[in-house]
Amino acid sequence: MTNQPNQPNQPYDPYGQQPQAWPGQPYQQGYEDPHAAQQYTQQWQGQTWETQNHQAVSAQAPDPETAILTPQSPRSPQSPRTPQGPAAPAGADADASATGYGPATVGGNARVTDAQRARAEGRSPIIEPGMQPAALTALLGLLLAGAAAVGTYALLVPLVILQAVTAAGWFRLNGMWPARQGIALGFAGALAADAALLVSGRSPSAILGTIGVWVLLALVLQLRSHADPDERMYGLMATVAASALAIVAGGYLAAAADAVTVGAVAVAVAVLARALPLPTPASVVVSLLAAAGAGIAMGSVTDLGTSGAFLGAGAAVCALIGHRVAGYDYPSRFVHFTAGVALPLAAAAPAVYVLGRALA
Repeated sequence: MTNQPNQPNQPYDPYGQQPQAWPGQPYQQGYEDPHAAQQYTQQWQGQTWETQNHQAVSAQAPDPETAILTPQSPRSPQSPRTPQGPAAPAGADADASATGYGPATVGGNARVTDAQRARAEGRSPIIEPGMQPAALTALLGLLLAGAAAVGTYALLVPLVILQAVTAAGWFRLNGMWPARQGIALGFAGALAADAALLVSGRSPSAILGTIGVWVLLALVLQLRSHADPDERMYGLMATVAASALAIVAGGYLAAAADAVTVGAVAVAVAVLARALPLPTPASVVVSLLAAAGAGIAMGSVTDLGTSGAFLGAGAAVCALIGHRVAGYDYPSRFVHFTAGVALPLAAAAPAVYVLGRALA
């Protein structure tokens, strides 16, 4: 008896055994219908569940672009995940629609800052602090002017407030918050400079000596840090700058009382004029003219006379530089109420001291 070739519709048995029939089903030698063999194939006819919304969905073929090629057990069904990473939080879509950014991802696509977007769109990355911080700056300037007319120790009260806000505002302007150690170190340097000024008879060398000591102290503290080298360098520069600005603000304590009165009032008027809704070039010109006028007015009250115009204009130039720095890189509202308030007065302190001695 010769071997017959396998029929096209008959399953091949490599061991020479006949195929077994399913229990309760008659054995058939062959199938006339090519699709008839599939009726004895066990198929899964159940339902799967989407794990996030807990809604039953009918079983269907997986999408080759989104399905994960891992076996899944019917006892623990899993919803297909995209290969980009885990799903975003529930409130991510709402936050994205409110801010205009896409949801945060794990595998990249970092959010661009407002400043980067502004530069890409050709807009200025600078936001002016506005009228409210300018009003606070003017109030603090008037307090400095009035306290200087009263006496040295009265001047310490608004000066200490100015130095504390300067140290905190500089760290927040650089995006480092909370940075309690750096802020405390900068404020401590300012207090040390004030004490040195009082002990030395308000000698300006006390300011320079305190800056040198605090730079060395900040360097030693950063070397003891376990952060990355780039972060340590960034923290060192921010700490040194905040300490230097807070210490330099002590120049009001070293300057003559009349110079402090004229300069502080000129800064107050200049910042208020700068906050007016005018084009930037016109606003700057108006600010300088207003500061010069305030210097003449306050000079007539003090012993400076008409030379108070030069002192007021010089202090206003430094104040506008500090005002510009406080509005850089799309800062937050908290930055405007710290750095935006303190930097104009702190930056004007060296001009008040130098011009006050030159014009006296």
